[in-house]
Amino acid sequence: MLHLPVLRAGVPYRSLSRSVLKDVRTGEPVAEVSQANRGLISRDLLGMSERRSELREFPIEELIEKCAVAAKLFYEGDLPVEPGTGATQSAEDFVRCQSATTGMPESLCRANMEKIRFVLAEMRRVLAGLTRGVDLSVLDNGFVEQDGRTVSYRGEADALGAVLPSNSPGVHSLWIPAVALKVPVVLKPGSQEPWTPLRIANALLAAGFPGAAICFYPSDHSGGTEILLRTDRSMLFGDENTVRAWKRNASVQLHGPGWSKVIFGADRAGEWERHLDMLAASVAANGGRSCVNASGVWTTDHADALAEGLAERLVQIEARSLDDPEAGIAAFSNPQIAHRINEFIDRQLTLPGATDVTAKIRPGGRLTEKDGCTFLLPTVIRCTDPGHPLAATELLFPFVSVVETPQETLSEAIGPTLVASLISDDPDLRRELMIARHVDRLNFGALPTGTVSWDQPHEGNLFEHLYRQRAYQEEAQAS
Repeated sequence: MLHLPVLRAGVPYRSLSRSVLKDVRTGEPVAEVSQANRGLISRDLLGMSERRSELREFPIEELIEKCAVAAKLFYEGDLPVEPGTGATQSAEDFVRCQSATTGMPESLCRANMEKIRFVLAEMRRVLAGLTRGVDLSVLDNGFVEQDGRTVSYRGEADALGAVLPSNSPGVHSLWIPAVALKVPVVLKPGSQEPWTPLRIANALLAAGFPGAAICFYPSDHSGGTEILLRTDRSMLFGDENTVRAWKRNASVQLHGPGWSKVIFGADRAGEWERHLDMLAASVAANGGRSCVNASGVWTTDHADALAEGLAERLVQIEARSLDDPEAGIAAFSNPQIAHRINEFIDRQLTLPGATDVTAKIRPGGRLTEKDGCTFLLPTVIRCTDPGHPLAATELLFPFVSVVETPQETLSEAIGPTLVASLISDDPDLRRELMIARHVDRLNFGALPTGTVSWDQPHEGNLFEHLYRQRAYQEEAQAS
Protein backbone atom coordinates (compact mmCIF):
# COMPACT_ATOMS: atom_id res chain seq x y z
CA MET A 1 0.00 0.00 0.00
CA LEU A 2 1.13 3.55 -0.71
CA HIS A 3 2.67 5.22 2.34
CA LEU A 4 2.71 8.96 3.05
CA PRO A 5 5.46 9.94 5.51
CA VAL A 6 5.96 12.66 8.05
CA LEU A 7 8.52 15.21 6.80
CA ARG A 8 10.82 16.42 9.57
CA ALA A 9 12.67 19.37 8.04
CA GLY A 10 12.29 17.70 4.66
CA VAL A 11 13.44 14.27 5.86
CA PRO A 12 10.83 11.47 5.52
CA TYR A 13 9.94 9.65 8.72
CA ARG A 14 7.87 6.49 9.18
CA SER A 15 5.84 6.47 12.35
CA LEU A 16 4.59 3.39 14.16
CA SER A 17 1.25 5.15 14.43
CA ARG A 18 -0.54 5.35 11.08
CA SER A 19 -3.98 6.16 9.73
CA VAL A 20 -5.54 4.64 6.63
CA LEU A 21 -7.13 6.69 3.87
CA LYS A 22 -10.04 4.92 2.20
CA ASP A 23 -11.82 5.32 -1.11
CA VAL A 24 -15.12 7.09 -0.44
CA ARG A 25 -16.84 4.89 -3.05
CA THR A 26 -15.73 1.44 -1.99
CA GLY A 27 -14.18 1.78 1.45
CA GLU A 28 -11.02 0.13 0.14
CA PRO A 29 -7.66 1.39 1.48
CA VAL A 30 -5.84 3.88 -0.74
CA ALA A 31 -2.85 4.80 1.44
CA GLU A 32 -1.55 4.74 4.97
CA VAL A 33 -0.30 7.95 6.54
CA SER A 34 2.33 8.17 9.27
CA GLN A 35 1.11 10.19 12.25
CA ALA A 36 3.22 12.65 14.22
CA ASN A 37 2.40 12.84 17.91
CA ARG A 38 2.46 16.03 19.93
CA GLY A 39 5.80 15.24 21.57
CA LEU A 40 7.60 14.70 18.27
CA ILE A 41 6.23 17.98 16.90
CA SER A 42 7.24 19.83 20.06
CA ARG A 43 10.81 18.52 19.91
CA ASP A 44 11.20 19.31 16.23
CA LEU A 45 9.97 22.87 16.63
CA LEU A 46 12.79 23.63 19.05
CA GLY A 47 15.09 23.77 16.02
CA MET A 48 13.12 26.22 13.88
CA SER A 49 15.46 29.16 14.52
CA GLU A 50 18.36 27.30 12.90
CA ARG A 51 16.14 26.23 10.00
CA ARG A 52 15.02 29.81 9.45
CA SER A 53 18.67 30.87 9.35
CA GLU A 54 19.36 28.27 6.66
CA LEU A 55 16.50 29.47 4.48
CA ARG A 56 17.46 33.10 5.03
CA GLU A 57 20.80 32.49 3.28
CA PHE A 58 19.08 32.06 -0.08
CA PRO A 59 18.68 35.26 -2.14
CA ILE A 60 15.06 36.17 -2.78
CA GLU A 61 15.57 36.02 -6.55
CA GLU A 62 16.80 32.44 -6.29
CA LEU A 63 13.79 31.42 -4.21
CA ILE A 64 11.41 32.95 -6.75
CA GLU A 65 13.15 31.01 -9.52
CA LYS A 66 12.86 27.81 -7.51
CA CYS A 67 9.13 28.44 -7.08
CA ALA A 68 8.75 28.60 -10.86
CA VAL A 69 10.53 25.25 -11.18
CA ALA A 70 8.31 23.80 -8.44
CA ALA A 71 5.21 25.00 -10.31
CA LYS A 72 6.02 22.83 -13.31
CA LEU A 73 6.98 19.86 -11.15
CA PHE A 74 3.81 20.11 -9.08
CA TYR A 75 1.54 20.37 -12.11
CA GLU A 76 3.00 17.75 -14.40
CA GLY A 77 5.97 16.01 -12.80
CA ASP A 78 6.48 12.53 -11.40
CA LEU A 79 7.37 13.30 -7.79
CA PRO A 80 8.57 11.05 -4.99
CA VAL A 81 5.82 10.26 -2.53
CA GLU A 82 8.34 9.06 0.03
CA PRO A 83 11.90 10.04 -0.92
CA GLY A 84 14.32 7.13 -0.71
CA THR A 85 11.76 4.40 -1.40
CA GLY A 86 11.48 4.81 -5.16
CA ALA A 87 7.71 5.35 -4.96
CA THR A 88 6.64 8.18 -7.27
CA GLN A 89 3.36 9.82 -8.13
CA SER A 90 2.35 11.34 -11.47
CA ALA A 91 -0.04 14.27 -11.69
CA GLU A 92 -2.84 11.94 -12.80
CA ASP A 93 -2.11 9.52 -9.95
CA PHE A 94 -2.30 12.48 -7.59
CA VAL A 95 -5.69 13.56 -8.96
CA ARG A 96 -7.13 10.06 -8.69
CA CYS A 97 -5.90 9.57 -5.12
CA GLN A 98 -7.09 12.97 -3.97
CA SER A 99 -10.51 12.46 -5.52
CA ALA A 100 -10.85 8.97 -4.06
CA THR A 101 -10.23 10.00 -0.44
CA THR A 102 -11.96 13.42 -0.42
CA GLY A 103 -14.94 12.86 -2.72
CA MET A 104 -13.96 15.84 -4.84
CA PRO A 105 -14.51 15.21 -8.57
CA GLU A 106 -11.34 14.77 -10.58
CA SER A 107 -12.26 17.80 -12.69
CA LEU A 108 -12.26 20.03 -9.60
CA CYS A 109 -9.02 18.47 -8.35
CA ARG A 110 -7.37 19.52 -11.62
CA ALA A 111 -8.82 23.03 -11.35
CA ASN A 112 -7.36 23.41 -7.86
CA MET A 113 -4.00 22.14 -9.12
CA GLU A 114 -4.02 25.00 -11.61
CA LYS A 115 -4.58 27.55 -8.81
CA ILE A 116 -1.53 26.25 -6.97
CA ARG A 117 0.57 26.06 -10.13
CA PHE A 118 -0.30 29.67 -10.89
CA VAL A 119 0.74 30.96 -7.46
CA LEU A 120 4.08 29.15 -7.65
CA ALA A 121 4.73 30.24 -11.23
CA GLU A 122 3.70 33.86 -10.59
CA MET A 123 5.39 34.21 -7.20
CA ARG A 124 6.99 37.55 -8.06
CA ARG A 125 3.57 39.03 -8.85
CA VAL A 126 2.05 37.50 -5.71
CA LEU A 127 4.81 38.91 -3.50
CA ALA A 128 4.51 42.32 -5.16
CA GLY A 129 0.87 42.39 -4.14
CA LEU A 130 1.53 41.23 -0.59
CA THR A 131 4.39 43.72 -0.05
CA ARG A 132 2.62 46.56 -1.88
CA GLY A 133 5.51 46.87 -4.31
CA VAL A 134 8.36 47.07 -1.80
CA ASP A 135 11.71 46.16 -3.37
CA LEU A 136 12.04 42.47 -2.50
CA SER A 137 15.76 42.85 -1.81
CA VAL A 138 14.62 44.12 1.60
CA LEU A 139 14.33 40.44 2.51
CA ASP A 140 18.01 39.92 1.69
CA ASN A 141 19.40 43.07 3.30
CA GLY A 142 16.91 43.99 6.00
CA PHE A 143 16.43 47.46 4.53
CA VAL A 144 16.15 49.14 1.16
CA GLU A 145 16.19 52.66 -0.22
CA GLN A 146 12.98 53.22 -2.17
CA ASP A 147 11.42 56.45 -3.46
CA GLY A 148 13.89 58.45 -1.40
CA ARG A 149 12.97 56.68 1.83
CA THR A 150 14.61 53.99 3.90
CA VAL A 151 12.31 51.00 4.36
CA SER A 152 13.11 48.20 6.80
CA TYR A 153 11.30 45.09 8.00
CA ARG A 154 12.00 42.57 10.72
CA GLY A 155 10.81 38.99 10.78
CA GLU A 156 8.17 38.11 13.36
CA ALA A 157 8.48 34.32 13.22
CA ASP A 158 10.96 31.48 12.78
CA ALA A 159 8.19 29.45 11.13
CA LEU A 160 4.65 29.71 9.85
CA GLY A 161 2.40 27.00 11.23
CA ALA A 162 -0.62 25.98 9.16
CA VAL A 163 -3.47 23.75 10.32
CA LEU A 164 -5.09 22.87 7.02
CA PRO A 165 -8.52 21.66 5.85
CA SER A 166 -9.68 18.74 3.74
CA ASN A 167 -12.52 20.43 1.87
CA SER A 168 -10.82 22.76 -0.63
CA PRO A 169 -7.29 22.10 -1.96
CA GLY A 170 -7.03 25.59 -3.45
CA VAL A 171 -6.48 27.11 0.00
CA HIS A 172 -2.96 25.72 0.03
CA SER A 173 -2.04 28.59 -2.27
CA LEU A 174 -2.32 30.87 0.78
CA TRP A 175 0.64 29.49 2.75
CA ILE A 176 2.98 28.82 -0.19
CA PRO A 177 4.37 32.41 -0.38
CA ALA A 178 5.86 31.97 3.11
CA VAL A 179 8.74 29.86 1.82
CA ALA A 180 9.54 32.49 -0.81
CA LEU A 181 9.45 35.05 2.01
CA LYS A 182 12.20 33.03 3.74
CA VAL A 183 9.96 31.63 6.47
CA PRO A 184 9.83 27.81 6.92
CA VAL A 185 6.38 26.22 7.02
CA VAL A 186 5.07 23.68 9.53
CA LEU A 187 2.05 21.96 8.04
CA LYS A 188 -0.66 19.82 9.58
CA PRO A 189 -2.76 18.53 6.68
CA GLY A 190 -6.46 17.76 6.77
CA SER A 191 -7.11 14.15 7.74
CA GLN A 192 -8.60 13.25 4.33
CA GLU A 193 -6.42 15.47 2.19
CA PRO A 194 -2.69 15.17 2.88
CA TRP A 195 -2.09 14.81 -0.87
CA THR A 196 -1.85 18.47 -1.86
CA PRO A 197 0.47 19.82 0.86
CA LEU A 198 2.73 16.77 0.51
CA ARG A 199 2.94 17.16 -3.26
CA ILE A 200 3.70 20.88 -2.90
CA ALA A 201 6.39 20.04 -0.34
CA ASN A 202 7.98 17.44 -2.60
CA ALA A 203 7.85 19.82 -5.58
CA LEU A 204 9.61 22.53 -3.56
CA LEU A 205 12.27 20.08 -2.37
CA ALA A 206 12.81 18.78 -5.91
CA ALA A 207 13.16 22.38 -7.11
CA GLY A 208 16.03 22.98 -4.70
CA PHE A 209 14.46 24.37 -1.55
CA PRO A 210 16.32 23.14 1.54
CA GLY A 211 14.64 20.56 3.74
CA ALA A 212 14.70 23.19 6.49
CA ALA A 213 11.92 25.01 4.64
CA ILE A 214 9.27 22.34 5.17
CA CYS A 215 7.88 20.25 8.00
CA PHE A 216 4.82 18.10 7.28
CA TYR A 217 3.04 16.57 10.27
CA PRO A 218 -0.10 14.49 9.72
CA SER A 219 -1.55 14.41 13.22
CA ASP A 220 -4.64 14.58 15.39
CA HIS A 221 -6.15 17.72 16.90
CA SER A 222 -3.55 17.82 19.68
CA GLY A 223 -0.80 17.98 17.06
CA GLY A 224 -2.53 20.91 15.41
CA THR A 225 -2.82 22.67 18.75
CA GLU A 226 0.89 22.14 19.38
CA ILE A 227 1.73 23.77 16.05
CA LEU A 228 -0.49 26.78 16.78
CA LEU A 229 1.00 27.21 20.25
CA ARG A 230 4.66 26.77 19.32
CA THR A 231 4.96 28.69 16.05
CA ASP A 232 5.23 32.46 16.37
CA ARG A 233 2.85 32.98 13.46
CA SER A 234 0.28 30.55 12.10
CA MET A 235 -2.90 30.15 10.10
CA LEU A 236 -5.89 28.02 11.04
CA PHE A 237 -8.60 26.75 8.72
CA GLY A 238 -11.81 25.44 10.23
CA ASP A 239 -15.48 25.89 10.97
CA GLU A 240 -16.92 28.56 13.21
CA ASN A 241 -16.43 26.57 16.41
CA THR A 242 -12.83 25.71 15.53
CA VAL A 243 -11.69 29.26 14.83
CA ARG A 244 -13.65 30.85 17.69
CA ALA A 245 -11.24 29.49 20.31
CA TRP A 246 -8.34 31.37 18.67
CA LYS A 247 -10.15 34.59 17.83
CA ARG A 248 -8.26 36.71 20.37
CA ASN A 249 -4.84 35.34 19.44
CA ALA A 250 -3.30 37.81 16.98
CA SER A 251 -0.52 35.39 16.07
CA VAL A 252 -3.07 33.04 14.46
CA GLN A 253 -4.52 34.13 11.12
CA LEU A 254 -8.02 32.67 10.99
CA HIS A 255 -9.72 31.25 7.91
CA GLY A 256 -13.22 30.23 8.91
CA PRO A 257 -16.63 30.45 7.26
CA GLY A 258 -16.87 33.21 4.68
CA TRP A 259 -20.60 34.03 4.56
CA SER A 260 -19.82 35.58 1.17
CA LYS A 261 -22.65 37.37 -0.62
CA VAL A 262 -23.94 38.85 -3.85
CA ILE A 263 -25.82 42.09 -3.19
CA PHE A 264 -28.27 43.93 -5.46
CA GLY A 265 -28.94 47.62 -4.84
CA ALA A 266 -32.34 49.16 -5.51
CA ASP A 267 -31.16 50.71 -8.79
CA ARG A 268 -30.27 47.34 -10.33
CA ALA A 269 -32.31 44.73 -8.45
CA GLY A 270 -34.53 44.30 -11.49
CA GLU A 271 -31.53 43.07 -13.50
CA TRP A 272 -31.21 39.81 -11.57
CA GLU A 273 -32.10 37.62 -14.56
CA ARG A 274 -29.15 38.98 -16.54
CA HIS A 275 -26.81 37.84 -13.80
CA LEU A 276 -27.97 34.25 -13.26
CA ASP A 277 -24.73 32.81 -14.65
CA MET A 278 -22.71 34.95 -12.25
CA LEU A 279 -24.96 34.00 -9.34
CA ALA A 280 -24.73 30.29 -10.10
CA ALA A 281 -20.94 30.50 -10.38
CA SER A 282 -20.72 32.35 -7.07
CA VAL A 283 -22.73 29.64 -5.33
CA ALA A 284 -21.52 26.46 -6.99
CA ALA A 285 -17.96 26.95 -8.30
CA ASN A 286 -15.49 24.49 -6.77
CA GLY A 287 -18.43 22.39 -5.61
CA GLY A 288 -19.65 25.16 -3.31
CA ARG A 289 -17.04 24.22 -0.69
CA SER A 290 -14.98 27.41 -0.53
CA CYS A 291 -15.30 30.30 1.88
CA VAL A 292 -15.55 32.55 -1.18
CA ASN A 293 -18.66 30.76 -2.45
CA ALA A 294 -21.78 32.86 -1.97
CA SER A 295 -24.01 31.57 0.81
CA GLY A 296 -26.32 34.56 0.52
CA VAL A 297 -27.93 36.74 -2.14
CA TRP A 298 -29.28 39.95 -0.62
CA THR A 299 -31.51 42.22 -2.65
CA THR A 300 -33.86 45.14 -2.18
CA ASP A 301 -36.55 43.73 -4.50
CA HIS A 302 -37.60 40.77 -6.68
CA ALA A 303 -36.34 38.20 -4.15
CA ASP A 304 -39.06 35.64 -4.90
CA ALA A 305 -38.42 35.66 -8.65
CA LEU A 306 -34.66 35.70 -8.12
CA ALA A 307 -34.80 32.69 -5.81
CA GLU A 308 -36.92 30.73 -8.28
CA GLY A 309 -34.69 31.63 -11.22
CA LEU A 310 -31.52 30.70 -9.35
CA ALA A 311 -33.08 27.45 -8.14
CA GLU A 312 -34.03 26.49 -11.69
CA ARG A 313 -30.43 27.08 -12.74
CA LEU A 314 -28.81 25.19 -9.85
CA VAL A 315 -31.06 22.11 -9.97
CA GLN A 316 -29.43 21.34 -13.31
CA ILE A 317 -26.31 20.36 -11.35
CA GLU A 318 -26.55 16.64 -10.68
CA ALA A 319 -24.56 14.08 -8.73
CA ARG A 320 -22.13 12.40 -11.13
CA SER A 321 -19.33 9.88 -10.95
CA LEU A 322 -16.12 11.35 -9.56
CA ASP A 323 -14.31 10.72 -12.84
CA ASP A 324 -17.03 12.37 -14.96
CA PRO A 325 -15.57 15.50 -16.64
CA GLU A 326 -18.92 17.26 -16.09
CA ALA A 327 -19.05 16.55 -12.35
CA GLY A 328 -19.58 19.76 -10.41
CA ILE A 329 -20.26 18.80 -6.79
CA ALA A 330 -18.26 16.77 -4.31
CA ALA A 331 -19.29 13.66 -2.44
CA PHE A 332 -18.99 13.57 1.34
CA SER A 333 -16.11 11.46 2.57
CA ASN A 334 -18.21 10.79 5.67
CA PRO A 335 -21.84 10.12 4.64
CA GLN A 336 -23.02 10.73 8.22
CA ILE A 337 -22.02 14.39 7.89
CA ALA A 338 -24.20 14.74 4.79
CA HIS A 339 -27.14 13.19 6.65
CA ARG A 340 -26.62 15.51 9.65
CA ILE A 341 -26.47 18.60 7.41
CA ASN A 342 -29.62 17.52 5.60
CA GLU A 343 -31.44 17.00 8.90
CA PHE A 344 -30.18 20.38 10.18
CA ILE A 345 -31.65 22.17 7.15
CA ASP A 346 -34.98 20.39 7.51
CA ARG A 347 -35.16 21.32 11.22
CA GLN A 348 -34.47 24.97 10.46
CA LEU A 349 -37.16 24.97 7.77
CA THR A 350 -39.75 24.16 10.44
CA LEU A 351 -39.20 27.69 11.76
CA PRO A 352 -41.33 30.37 10.09
CA GLY A 353 -39.68 32.65 7.54
CA ALA A 354 -37.82 30.25 5.22
CA THR A 355 -38.76 27.99 2.29
CA ASP A 356 -36.71 25.52 0.24
CA VAL A 357 -37.35 26.76 -3.30
CA THR A 358 -35.42 23.92 -4.92
CA ALA A 359 -37.69 21.36 -3.25
CA LYS A 360 -40.57 22.66 -5.38
CA ILE A 361 -38.64 22.13 -8.61
CA ARG A 362 -36.47 19.08 -8.07
CA PRO A 363 -37.95 15.58 -8.09
CA GLY A 364 -36.57 13.66 -5.15
CA GLY A 365 -34.78 14.99 -2.12
CA ARG A 366 -31.70 17.06 -1.40
CA LEU A 367 -29.72 14.00 -0.25
CA THR A 368 -28.81 11.50 -2.94
CA GLU A 369 -26.37 8.68 -3.70
CA LYS A 370 -24.41 7.85 -6.82
CA ASP A 371 -21.79 5.12 -7.38
CA GLY A 372 -21.52 4.45 -3.65
CA CYS A 373 -21.07 8.15 -2.81
CA THR A 374 -23.34 10.44 -0.82
CA PHE A 375 -24.10 13.94 -2.14
CA LEU A 376 -26.11 16.98 -1.13
CA LEU A 377 -27.63 18.66 -4.17
CA PRO A 378 -27.60 22.46 -4.62
CA THR A 379 -30.22 24.14 -2.47
CA VAL A 380 -31.79 27.62 -2.62
CA ILE A 381 -33.64 28.90 0.45
CA ARG A 382 -35.93 31.92 0.26
CA CYS A 383 -35.76 33.69 3.62
CA THR A 384 -38.62 36.14 4.09
CA ASP A 385 -37.22 36.84 7.55
CA PRO A 386 -33.70 38.35 7.38
CA GLY A 387 -33.16 37.12 10.93
CA HIS A 388 -33.90 33.48 10.12
CA PRO A 389 -30.96 31.17 11.02
CA LEU A 390 -30.67 29.94 7.41
CA ALA A 391 -30.12 33.52 6.22
CA ALA A 392 -26.68 33.36 7.84
CA THR A 393 -25.75 29.72 7.27
CA GLU A 394 -22.79 28.38 5.28
CA LEU A 395 -22.53 24.66 4.50
CA LEU A 396 -20.19 22.26 2.68
CA PHE A 397 -22.14 22.17 -0.59
CA PRO A 398 -23.85 24.72 -2.89
CA PHE A 399 -26.29 26.22 -0.38
CA VAL A 400 -27.59 29.77 -0.65
CA SER A 401 -30.29 31.88 0.97
CA VAL A 402 -32.05 34.70 -0.87
CA VAL A 403 -33.04 37.60 1.38
CA GLU A 404 -34.89 40.85 0.69
CA THR A 405 -34.33 43.91 2.84
CA PRO A 406 -34.65 47.71 2.43
CA GLN A 407 -31.55 49.44 1.10
CA GLU A 408 -31.45 51.68 4.17
CA THR A 409 -30.53 48.70 6.35
CA LEU A 410 -28.77 46.55 3.75
CA SER A 411 -25.11 47.20 4.56
CA GLU A 412 -25.57 46.35 8.24
CA ALA A 413 -28.10 43.57 7.75
CA ILE A 414 -25.75 41.38 5.71
CA GLY A 415 -23.51 40.76 8.73
CA PRO A 416 -19.93 39.41 8.56
CA THR A 417 -18.94 38.92 4.92
CA LEU A 418 -15.67 37.64 3.49
CA VAL A 419 -16.50 38.57 -0.11
CA ALA A 420 -19.24 40.98 -1.17
CA SER A 421 -20.04 41.42 -4.86
CA LEU A 422 -22.22 44.52 -5.15
CA ILE A 423 -24.34 45.09 -8.25
CA SER A 424 -25.31 48.73 -7.85
CA ASP A 425 -24.21 52.14 -9.10
CA ASP A 426 -25.64 53.92 -6.08
CA PRO A 427 -22.76 56.00 -4.66
CA ASP A 428 -24.14 55.99 -1.12
CA LEU A 429 -24.47 52.19 -1.00
CA ARG A 430 -21.02 51.77 -2.49
CA ARG A 431 -19.59 54.11 0.11
CA GLU A 432 -21.33 52.27 2.95
CA LEU A 433 -19.81 48.95 1.89
CA MET A 434 -16.43 50.54 1.24
CA ILE A 435 -16.16 51.66 4.86
CA ALA A 436 -17.92 48.63 6.40
CA ARG A 437 -15.58 46.85 8.80
CA HIS A 438 -17.52 43.59 8.53
CA VAL A 439 -16.79 43.25 4.79
CA ASP A 440 -13.36 41.93 3.89
CA ARG A 441 -13.07 41.61 0.10
CA LEU A 442 -15.21 43.93 -1.99
CA ASN A 443 -16.17 43.59 -5.66
CA PHE A 444 -18.10 46.33 -7.47
CA GLY A 445 -19.96 44.89 -10.44
CA ALA A 446 -21.10 41.47 -11.60
CA LEU A 447 -17.99 39.61 -10.48
CA PRO A 448 -18.50 36.10 -9.06
CA THR A 449 -17.53 36.01 -5.40
CA GLY A 450 -14.84 33.45 -6.22
CA THR A 451 -13.01 35.86 -8.54
CA VAL A 452 -9.45 36.04 -7.21
CA SER A 453 -6.74 38.56 -7.94
CA TRP A 454 -3.61 36.84 -6.70
CA ASP A 455 -1.78 40.13 -6.13
CA GLN A 456 -4.35 41.09 -3.48
CA PRO A 457 -4.55 39.79 0.10
CA HIS A 458 -7.09 37.22 1.26
CA GLU A 459 -8.33 37.23 4.87
CA GLY A 460 -5.29 39.17 5.97
CA ASN A 461 -1.92 39.87 4.42
CA LEU A 462 0.63 37.07 4.82
CA PHE A 463 3.61 39.43 4.48
CA GLU A 464 2.28 41.67 7.25
CA HIS A 465 1.61 38.55 9.32
CA LEU A 466 5.24 37.44 9.01
CA TYR A 467 7.08 40.77 8.92
CA ARG A 468 6.79 44.09 10.71
CA GLN A 469 8.02 47.42 9.45
CA ARG A 470 10.47 49.14 11.73
CA ALA A 471 12.45 52.37 11.92
CA TYR A 472 16.00 52.08 10.59
CA GLN A 473 18.71 54.68 10.17
CA GLU A 474 22.49 54.89 9.95
CA GLU A 475 24.88 57.56 11.11
CA ALA A 476 25.96 59.73 8.22
CA GLN A 477 29.58 59.09 7.27
CA ALA A 478 31.94 62.06 7.46
CA SER A 479 33.19 63.11 4.03
